Amino acid sequence: MKANVYSLDGEKGSEVELPSIFEEKYRPDVIRRAVLSAQSARIQPWSSNPQAGKRTTAETWGKGSGVARVRRIKGRRYRAAGRGAFAPFTTGGRRAHPPKAEQDRTEKINKKERHLAIRSAIAATIDKNLVTSRGHVLDEVEEFPIVVEDELEEIKKAQEVEEFLKKIGFEGDLKRAKEGRKIRAGKGKMRGRRYRQPVGPLLIVGEDHGIIRAAQNIPSVEATTVEKVNAESLAPGGDPARLTIWTRSAIEKLAGGLFS
Repeated sequence: MKANVYSLDGEKGSEVELPSIFEEKYRPDVIRRAVLSAQSARIQPWSSNPQAGKRTTAETWGKGSGVARVRRIKGRRYRAAGRGAFAPFTTGGRRAHPPKAEQDRTEKINKKERHLAIRSAIAATIDKNLVTSRGHVLDEVEEFPIVVEDELEEIKKAQEVEEFLKKIGFEGDLKRAKEGRKIRAGKGKMRGRRYRQPVGPLLIVGEDHGIIRAAQNIPSVEATTVEKVNAESLAPGGDPARLTIWTRSAIEKLAGGLFS
């Protein structure tokens, strides 16, 4: 299986032999599991204050008072005197089973299963039907995968990256990503997630000589080295077949047994 190699001007040049990883069986279940594992690893530990509901001088009256041995607020003239406190079923009392910061909330996944998910997600990027199902606009893109010469790794300006993407037929997808930015519904907009940004193209390179920093200044566009590729970058949100561009050196590294 071979693929054409494009220049920075969008012209077809030589061909490159694709590694067998692009023929991996499509496993959306394994891909989603790997993505959930990556997302759970970023969960910030949280818990209630260990002293919440316990900051009181209430004491139990003990036996022989004809009432339950619940801790009660002290005092005579105080309006709340004699009212139960501290216990979970009392007003202002502690929680029975509060969340604990030491709780492990990560979803575990085996290394072989994680590598299988990456291989499957890579293979899904060459299926045009799957790519379009994510919402990517591919009016001018004819074949997959899209492989580019290693000159792409030398780009250091966001404007040059955007011009390159337009030359190879990604202008419609860039427009979709820019116009699709919307204010999030619900309380998430008050918690640092005000906007929802559509996912755009992913650039996978063999070596970073400035392309990663240049690409991050374009909305929805992401660039990474082939060694750092994971299931979440290839299938954001657990939905496979992200629009992906490869450099020749990245393809050669895949052929060297990466993720095997």
